[in-house]
Parts: sequence; structure tokens; C-alpha cells
Amino acid sequence: MPKVKTNRGAAKRFKATGSGKIKRNKAYSSHILTKKSTKRKRGLRKSGLVAEADRKAVKRMLPYL
Repeated sequence: MPKVKTNRGAAKRFKATGSGKIKRNKAYSSHILTKKSTKRKRGLRKSGLVAEADRKAVKRMLPYL
């Protein structure tokens, strides 16, 4: 059985937590920031978790996570 290649784009975007959940960064925080409220921009700085429905797809891209 050959080794499975890791999707390098996904490897740079996701990290595993200690309990095995997958951590991600929030989108919509890079440009057109003037119309977004300060509270919204502050919330976008924090990381989030990958939804349960998407976890399987991310695990497939990152077989050694």
C-alpha cells in the first residue's frame, strides 16, 4: 500500500486540537474591512472549529493529522 499524499493547501489551513477536533481560521478578514463593524472584525481574529459535516472531507485531505 503506497503512502497517501497530504493536500499541502489544507495542511497550511488546519491544525488538530488535543481532543482530535480540527481548528481553522475565519474567512472574510483580509480586505473590504471599512464596512465591517469593529465587533465583527474582532470576532474574525479568533479561530473556529471545522463543522462536523465537513470533518470527514478535511480528514481525507490530511491523512496524518
